[in-house]
Amino acid sequence: MKFIKNTFAACLILIAAHAFADTASVYFNGDILTMEGDTPQYVEAVVVKGKKIAYAGNMRDAISEAGSNAIMNDLKGQTLLPGFIDAWGHFTLIAQNTLSVNLGYFSSKPPHTTQELIGRLKSEARPFNGWIIGSEYADAFLTDGPLTIAQLDAAFPDQPVFVNNISTLTGIVNTAGLKKLGITKNTKVTQGMLPVDPKTGKLTGELIGDPNLDTTAKVFGKYSRDLTMETYRKAEKIYASNGYTTAQSYESTIQDLSNMRQAVDRDVISLDLIALPTYDVVDQLLATNKNYPFGIYTKGDGGFKVAGILVSTDGAPQLRLAYFTKPYIDTTGFPKNWRGMAVASQDLVNKYAKLAYEKNIQYFGYSNGDAGINMTLTGIAKAIQQTGVTEDRRSVISHSFFVRDDQLDQYKAQKILPQFMPNHIWMYGDIYRKILGDERASNMVPLNLVKTKGMQFGLHNDTPSSGPSALFTIWTAVNRKAYGGGTLGPDQRIDPYTALRGFTSVTAYQYKEEATKGSLTPGKLADMVQLDRNPLKVDPMEIKDIQVVKTVKNGKDLYVRQ
Repeated sequence: MKFIKNTFAACLILIAAHAFADTASVYFNGDILTMEGDTPQYVEAVVVKGKKIAYAGNMRDAISEAGSNAIMNDLKGQTLLPGFIDAWGHFTLIAQNTLSVNLGYFSSKPPHTTQELIGRLKSEARPFNGWIIGSEYADAFLTDGPLTIAQLDAAFPDQPVFVNNISTLTGIVNTAGLKKLGITKNTKVTQGMLPVDPKTGKLTGELIGDPNLDTTAKVFGKYSRDLTMETYRKAEKIYASNGYTTAQSYESTIQDLSNMRQAVDRDVISLDLIALPTYDVVDQLLATNKNYPFGIYTKGDGGFKVAGILVSTDGAPQLRLAYFTKPYIDTTGFPKNWRGMAVASQDLVNKYAKLAYEKNIQYFGYSNGDAGINMTLTGIAKAIQQTGVTEDRRSVISHSFFVRDDQLDQYKAQKILPQFMPNHIWMYGDIYRKILGDERASNMVPLNLVKTKGMQFGLHNDTPSSGPSALFTIWTAVNRKAYGGGTLGPDQRIDPYTALRGFTSVTAYQYKEEATKGSLTPGKLADMVQLDRNPLKVDPMEIKDIQVVKTVKNGKDLYVRQ
């Protein structure tokens, strides 16, 4: 009898669970922007069943499709659209940075002076691995100038402190930090520099290039898998609160791949995670499995996947490390006629472009200056010629900051998708005017030119290299405002809908996921974001102030604004 009762109870639980799973949800009474097509399209209601969209259309048919027990989600005039897809970023770095104090312009209490910054470090930081750590620092946003080693020494005479720049390519440590790292004026640097104060003859504490990357690794060090998973949970909250349902981490290591997969397999996080390793990591993957499943999710239409292969050609333009065909205007501190430098040889680019096309591995180039872009274009052109592949492989050149008009024609001919980071206009626009001149600065990130050529393009934040807000990046693409207040290249502004496509339908296409993501269409995943206002209907200058109200992943609420 006891067995029968237990069996009956178990059946009731299964029936209830099945009924709950089949319960439809209806979203209505708002601006439901499907993002399907080249022009805005709205529907009255969306019906979700399980983790997929079952219907998108008029309200009467939605009620019929949903059934009598449907959960009704009244948007109350707010806006619903597909969840944002991260095309280019550092999920694992965002996770790691949760162990530090966020000093960014987008943080809850952004510092406006060096003393406010130091005050936040003192009140909020808890030593980790023997360090006080700050992240997302940007001196341009401080009214009294950049942070100095003297200020850090005065505030922290004995405690090692590391403050990482928002670019992740530069940072500053105090004297106690230099001592702990063993850095002196005699420390050899391969790529980058350790600046010396010409007045004192002492190190300034600034770390540029490799010294900063090496310091970041040493400061955080290695920590437990449990703590790693906890940082992933915190990172997911950051992404979800900004409307993302898919996140990416490029320059992923073998350990990153293992951690990301485990986080998804154990249901630690619900976001879809995409890893993008560099060519040397891809070599390791192919050495263990010559048929490694690039581009395939672990859970069918979601989960974790390794997107393809990443090959970089040059560095950050704001640090004058991007590779150009013509010299920088301002070469202070660099050799005469400095054009930047390549970080890879053309032979290396050619080798991995060919490998990608031979093995049908998606190719992701990372190029900033026009000479760096030439290297990627040359490699892809040669790969196409050698392999005979003419189909659209969804090859990508990320950043593409200073792509020329004639180079865009090559993108189009070779079926290459440009992935742009408009936030550099706001963050570094005034710097680019100074170091590159008005013409090159005004034509950076030429979004309208790409559109007039009939090409698609994606948008990204390169988080943490700029804030995590897709809406802020869309605002920059639409308005092209520099931090100093001017407008950079007004003729390259685009409309809000085209900018929104850069975070939804176009990025779904980039990842070869257009059948499952990117628009509110029956049969696609119910990955959605609810906004308090419609980006297409507000004053363009207000787009950055729009708030994410709710993020839905696979039909379930992942984030709800309190």
